[in-house]
Amino acid sequence: MSAYALYGLDLVAALILTFGVYWPRHRRRDLVVAFLGINMGILAVAALLASSAFSAGLGLGLFGVLSIIRLRSDELTQHEIAYYFAVLALGLVGGLSPALTWASAGFMALIVVTMAIVDHPRLLGAHRRQLIVLDRAIADEATLRAHLEEMLGADVTAVSVQRLDTVSDTTWVDARYRLRAGRRALVPGTAATQSTAHDPVADAAVGTAAPTSSLPAMTR
Repeated sequence: MSAYALYGLDLVAALILTFGVYWPRHRRRDLVVAFLGINMGILAVAALLASSAFSAGLGLGLFGVLSIIRLRSDELTQHEIAYYFAVLALGLVGGLSPALTWASAGFMALIVVTMAIVDHPRLLGAHRRQLIVLDRAIADEATLRAHLEEMLGADVTAVSVQRLDTVSDTTWVDARYRLRAGRRALVPGTAATQSTAHDPVADAAVGTAAPTSSLPAMTR
């Protein structure tokens, strides 16, 4: 009976993580379905493996196989990948544990609490990332930083030039910056959710901000 209690605890933890933490902050319905589906699927498979003689080895193998799946049909941000691993870990803890113990319950709670804290909007909430196409070819990093700071009204913390085209006079740049105190209320959201969004100031200044789909493949 304690095993069924553990399965119920996994379901509760997955629902809290999905509807209590992820959904209010990011509002992406397709990933809500994916998170709960993955959690229940992993729980079912792990619970069946736990009753076999090869549960430990197969469980680690299952985790390894799932960890390298990138789901190429849609690009995921780093915080979405973190949620994937969190719901996957919840399913494994719930399925591979022989019975409900303080350790298994504690690890489930630790996963949920960790995601709730590290993805909180107030934690590094002023930091943003933008992929921007400038209508100038700027090779000098100091000049590029100064131009971005004036355009974004923010303190640029890091820049990485993805493409410098002197023929069409454009610069493709990955900019990391920190909003100044007066602008934080104007640009809501966390740094993770802004990674692929258009910045209204940047759009007005350069005419367009490059969408993620049009940029070369990048390692996130």
